[in-house]
Amino acid sequence: MKKVFSVLLLTLIFSACKDSNKKNNITSQNSMNTNHNPLIAESTLPYGAPDFTKINNDHFREALLQGMDEKREIIENIANSTEAATFENTILALEKSGVLLDRVRNVFSALTGAHTNDTLQAVQEEMAPKFSELRDAIYLNDTLFQRVKTLYEKRESLNLDGESLRLLENYFEDFEIAGANLSPENKEILKSYNSRLATLSNTFNKTLLEANNAGAVIFTDKSELEGLSDAELKSLEIKDGQGWKIALQNTTQQPLLQSLKKRETREKLFKAAWLRADGTAQDTKAVITEIAELRAKKGALLGFSNYAEWSLQNTMAKVPENVFKLFKGLVPSATAKAGQEAKEIQEMIQKTGGDFTLAPWDWNHYAEMVRKAKYDLDENQIKPYFELKTVLEKGVFYAAEKLYGISYKARTDIPTYHEDVLVYELFEENGDPLGLFYGDFFSRPSKRGGAWMSNFVDQSKLYNKKPVIYNACNYPKPVAGEPALLTYDEVETMFHEFGHALHGFFADQQYPSLSGTSVARDFVEFPSQFNENWALYPEILKNYALHYKTGEQIPQELIDKIKKSGTFNQGYSLTENLAASNLDMQWHTIGSDIKIEDANAFEKEALHTTKLDVVSAVPPRYRSTYFAHIFGSGYAAGYYSYLWTEMLHHDAYNWFETHGGLTRENGQRLRDMILSRGNTLPLEKMYKDWRGGDPKIEPMLKARGLQ
Repeated sequence: MKKVFSVLLLTLIFSACKDSNKKNNITSQNSMNTNHNPLIAESTLPYGAPDFTKINNDHFREALLQGMDEKREIIENIANSTEAATFENTILALEKSGVLLDRVRNVFSALTGAHTNDTLQAVQEEMAPKFSELRDAIYLNDTLFQRVKTLYEKRESLNLDGESLRLLENYFEDFEIAGANLSPENKEILKSYNSRLATLSNTFNKTLLEANNAGAVIFTDKSELEGLSDAELKSLEIKDGQGWKIALQNTTQQPLLQSLKKRETREKLFKAAWLRADGTAQDTKAVITEIAELRAKKGALLGFSNYAEWSLQNTMAKVPENVFKLFKGLVPSATAKAGQEAKEIQEMIQKTGGDFTLAPWDWNHYAEMVRKAKYDLDENQIKPYFELKTVLEKGVFYAAEKLYGISYKARTDIPTYHEDVLVYELFEENGDPLGLFYGDFFSRPSKRGGAWMSNFVDQSKLYNKKPVIYNACNYPKPVAGEPALLTYDEVETMFHEFGHALHGFFADQQYPSLSGTSVARDFVEFPSQFNENWALYPEILKNYALHYKTGEQIPQELIDKIKKSGTFNQGYSLTENLAASNLDMQWHTIGSDIKIEDANAFEKEALHTTKLDVVSAVPPRYRSTYFAHIFGSGYAAGYYSYLWTEMLHHDAYNWFETHGGLTRENGQRLRDMILSRGNTLPLEKMYKDWRGGDPKIEPMLKARGLQ
């Protein structure tokens, strides 16, 4: 599997960005010169980083088409060679066949995810079916497959090193999973499915970004926004005094629901999020039902009962039954605790004079009151200690230094695609260069929702390349002159995404397709979730949790409150995650003969049959209509992976706790045995060798307060 996050981003399509080209750091169409396309030539910047001072929006189409043509020609030459198949002329040649295309797609996917515009969106719409056609031209090419199969069948006699053997096995498995054994007639049917699915995912993502932007809620009466701070109000102001606009996050719940005091305002904001792509001009229901039905047909064509069975082949879970087994073990405890939390919140509503039944738009607001009452912890008390850049440099980077010995240096000479992006060069303990890191932390209309990591440049010894990696988040941008203060959840997100980055930076592979984060979905989230543990580690926390005005270290009293409240609201958190994960699996375990007449009815029944609707005030983290992970990216039948890897990360942290905690020795061992291995070993074996046994679920239940 090629990099999970690169693939994810490549499939995401977003609507037009109204930012000026000056902000975009990409020159206008009129300046294009196709004779000197900077994407076609390799960048001369350090580490081969993309030179955004030269890249033009309109360069992408030409470079992508040329990259596809070059790859197609190489593939045909490999397949039609009259020489007997060898590792070098077949497998290695395949691995080296897309240098230009991979380089261009890495940059293209970064921009279409983090800073899109009309031109990029048009190119993406045109290219989506072409990418699908190219993949099919490779993996459904029987002549090429027979060469790969010949090598696979005699692999034990080829005397290959371990990584080369793994590469051969991966290619063979990829061909089989993609449909290489189908009849010629069925291959043509599969091609039509793949092409249509690529177009539909494109349409979904474009429509969803439009829905997010169109769904923003505008208020003209300041009193409706009672509860927001002056700084928050200032950041929401519309130019020329037209009111205040709250943009939608991609999740069901919206951050400001916690602070807004007026119930009517909360309901208005929640319903705008809930209905953004349902019954609006940006309705996605027809698109998602067609995607689900086509995927079911694809699964059947490939010989499986449903799409999930086909999709899970190379994961740790292996089959849908194991995913449902995980759910079954968690749902009763999660919903029971959510029910207890709901009772506490209802009591708080009545205690504060409310005469209504708890609804989803009330939960976060009154849960915060309960938290303050139980733990005397106010989010506004701790935010002044979490200034973004300090958290990054003295928290995230500092933890990486203590564990892995790496250091950093800010680079202001590396051009970026947006003025808000920060760039750092990272170094090994001995001073050797490790790679470049880009941090793109603030939300904007041109960026998709959520947070993610991917590469501009993939690590590979084959090409002597060190990684160039970026993290993208969606923190609210403060007004000019104000500090960027984070909630504790946002602090954890920064540690999480840098955990992905470390997985990429520590890659030490010969072959790019096995490098770094090129692992199964239900393993790729392990390094990132594990890295969250250091956010509250005493030595790390005291180094970065400094008051933005005074530099004062966060008081121990507040630290204790944060820790004590760690299991607060976990019933809600786990239930909303399980609801979304279950929806994903329900959509992708339908049979090929199923026709979904009503997407909303399907969603309602899916939650009811799995008893995830028993606490009515807990909605899924994502509704089907805006579930970008599964309908617009590479996480179809894979959203469960966040829960699967949560089990791994708590189990792994338990190992650290019993072996001395945060030490250089422990960090190096994790790096050597897991973080640097990419996809060169079976993932179960990799983890078990490091851990000394199979992972256990008890540490996760304890961390969630469910045990």
